[in-house]
Amino acid sequence: MSTAPTPFDPDAPDGGRRALIRRNPEDESELEMVEAVWGSDPRFSDGINYRFVRSEGRAFPKRRCLIPASEFRMGTGDHRYRVTLDSGNFFYLAAIWDPSLADWPLSYRILTIAAGADVISYQQRHGVIIQRRDVMHWLDGTLPNEVLFEEPPRHTLFVEPLRSQAELPL
Repeated sequence: MSTAPTPFDPDAPDGGRRALIRRNPEDESELEMVEAVWGSDPRFSDGINYRFVRSEGRAFPKRRCLIPASEFRMGTGDHRYRVTLDSGNFFYLAAIWDPSLADWPLSYRILTIAAGADVISYQQRHGVIIQRRDVMHWLDGTLPNEVLFEEPPRHTLFVEPLRSQAELPL
């Protein structure tokens, strides 16, 4: 399991298995990094594996976690894009985790907000971005979600098309 932030790609072939950061449920004073799979256990939701959770109007008092990311990827039709912070820094996606149960492993779901000015022309929603300075605020709930989940100011996110392998020079 790598500790380095990597691109978050919803279409990744590994099923979204990633490292997440959370408070250790056995010792809340300790942070831990564990591997989890992306999506909820479909046995409890009419066979649907939910991967995202709308953040509006919800508190998320327990099981908060973070997914380290260098970028997130999105697509519309045949077009794929990468989204990075304009500063070039890595960030975290806010998520909630669910414990493993029977044959379903530890899992997580990404929280979403309405897309801001930089992303709205590509898609309607995106993952909640937690800046590095706000990691502990999210994990410990010391800032209201309304503050942490504010739309990023215009020009905070940089959106660029992903080039296909055929377009890359040899």
